[in-house]
Amino acid sequence: MTLSVIIPTHNRAQLLIEALHSVHNQTHRADEILVIDDGSTDDTQTQVATEFPAVRLYYQTCAGVSAARNSGIRLARGEWLAFLDSDDLWKPEKLARQIDALQRFPEHRLCYTNEEWRKNDLWMNQKEKHRKFSGRIYARCLPLCIISPSSVLIHKSLFDEIGLFDETLPACEDYDLWLRITHRHPVLLIDERLIVKRAGKWPQLSAQHSLDKYRIIALQKMVALPSLQGADRDLTVAALYEKCRIYALGCRKHRRESEARWAEYIAALL
Repeated sequence: MTLSVIIPTHNRAQLLIEALHSVHNQTHRADEILVIDDGSTDDTQTQVATEFPAVRLYYQTCAGVSAARNSGIRLARGEWLAFLDSDDLWKPEKLARQIDALQRFPEHRLCYTNEEWRKNDLWMNQKEKHRKFSGRIYARCLPLCIISPSSVLIHKSLFDEIGLFDETLPACEDYDLWLRITHRHPVLLIDERLIVKRAGKWPQLSAQHSLDKYRIIALQKMVALPSLQGADRDLTVAALYEKCRIYALGCRKHRRESEARWAEYIAALL
């Protein structure tokens, strides 16, 4: 079971070093670690080369997190891939617990974990809507993204079947991918907080974009899939209609009339 870790990053040198330490502190070591530097202008490359010379470090012109992850997927030598956002951390048993679970349940090709949330080093409580599940969880994934990329261990063959991260989406690219995967396959949850998702003063995609806009686009893609049938399709159409309705109301409230009409047009076609 060969395992590659893929870490996309952009101008987060110190956070990245902390993330890399959390990978090196795993009780089960990865076979390789790839850092995809997405156009950083800080000292990311110098710090990584100095502190972690064994890391495979690649630089690309700034193209977004999806393009960085996709570069890592193409470059990875392992059959299993683990992603880690450069501002997140793994707890030491993370990989070992996932590998053990996948050996006990080899029919699964995606395993994810629960997570701890911290903002400015303070604990944040999760809400019921963020609860995570095992098995056929497609319907659970429709309201919002419940799978964190930093928690996933995924077999590389799934990307051959499902496709890569959508590089046209500046946000919700993970939501889009998990919908495409869970529509076809069950997933395995380890209900332990084995990663730490951190938020702070550094820029984050979730704060820079209207997430529902890109969830709408992802749901449009799902509705267009011929393979989406029956109850799953009905649930997807209902979720898309509701997100369009709510998004249109918010846009109109903030005088973004053209965006409101865009969402209402999509809803009218359903």
